[in-house]
Amino acid sequence: MNVSVGLVQGRARISVELAGSFVDGMGASIPEGRHTFEHEQTLTPVSEGASFALDDVVIGVGFHWERQERQMFRGALRIVERNGLTAINDIALEEYVTSVISSEMSAGCPPESLKAHAVISRSWLWYPKAHPDPTGAGSHSSARGNEIERWYGREAHQDFDVCADDHCQRYQGITRTFSPAASEAVKATAGELLRFGDGICDARFSKCCGGLTEEYRSAWDDKEVPYLVSIVDAPAPGASRGAGAQEAAARILETGAPDHCNTSDRDLLSRIFPGFDQETRDFYRWTVVYSSEEIRDLVLARHDVDLGEITGLQPLSRGPSGRIVRLQITGSLGWLTIGKELEIRRTLSRSHLYSSAFVVERQNGDFALRGAGWGHGVGLCQVGAAVMAAAGRDYREILAHYYRGARVS
Repeated sequence: MNVSVGLVQGRARISVELAGSFVDGMGASIPEGRHTFEHEQTLTPVSEGASFALDDVVIGVGFHWERQERQMFRGALRIVERNGLTAINDIALEEYVTSVISSEMSAGCPPESLKAHAVISRSWLWYPKAHPDPTGAGSHSSARGNEIERWYGREAHQDFDVCADDHCQRYQGITRTFSPAASEAVKATAGELLRFGDGICDARFSKCCGGLTEEYRSAWDDKEVPYLVSIVDAPAPGASRGAGAQEAAARILETGAPDHCNTSDRDLLSRIFPGFDQETRDFYRWTVVYSSEEIRDLVLARHDVDLGEITGLQPLSRGPSGRIVRLQITGSLGWLTIGKELEIRRTLSRSHLYSSAFVVERQNGDFALRGAGWGHGVGLCQVGAAVMAAAGRDYREILAHYYRGARVS
């Protein structure tokens, strides 16, 4: 099976550097070197090891690590015209999965966590093909008076299966060198999927759950997904759901819990995270402080609503991990209620807060957000999975821990 991956979109022209032999859609040979295309084109590799490079590929779009990179890819390059030019990489499924786990995780990550990630990356890709569900695609927004609810599902890409950025799965071709461990993890799990009952799992994952994973409905549409429930991410036998949302919120202030992702082992973290993710060090517990004026400016920029002097941030509902699902922001000129978790994170940051699992404290007139975790927290916790693997747990045990009732087949 081949996977089509959208690399860049909306360009007036696309400049590509070829290494090795390629042919165009008419079978004519394209020489090595740099070429610029302003119309549709297909380039197919004909020599072993042929690759192409694109400059100024934006990664981490909208997140706090957003930047541009030169990236290299194998496989075919298709350029299509739709609101500008889009570059698409057609690549074999297993090579795509190898790149994803090499891009999402560091090459030195414990092998069993790489195997777990190979299974869920393959499953996440395959799920919408096996379970077409238009309600789960795209972004969904509703506004009722002073309340905004917005969540972001899988984008229904028209010209390709998945994009290359974190909004789908992080895919950077061969920019990150494939480690022997990553290649071996994909080979060892070739064709394996995560299943629940007769279906393939929608295998969501995030960087760090903060000690409690979140249930599906807190981040996306209001439905129960039986294998995406909240669990305590700790080695205690029988660890399961937390006691409740308010107890989970209080737990955010704890720093010494024996959670899998509560690790200060810098050597292990350097083997878990790729280079730019290592810039983020306070992912398990963190604090952000805003003045009233800063929050006023953020709300005005995000929602075009001027609330005046901000006087309160009030969580109205939380998920079982303590992540806020509905937040009321009150000011001298009015109030606004926002949800779900990603919209809260986007509102209270120039890019994104690490997560919506935070409690609010007043600090000399400012608002201190004391939070836990990095990401939506649903499904596998990448840091926790790596810590479990380093402790000797195999990939099937890791997947059974994070996806209750699911199995590998």
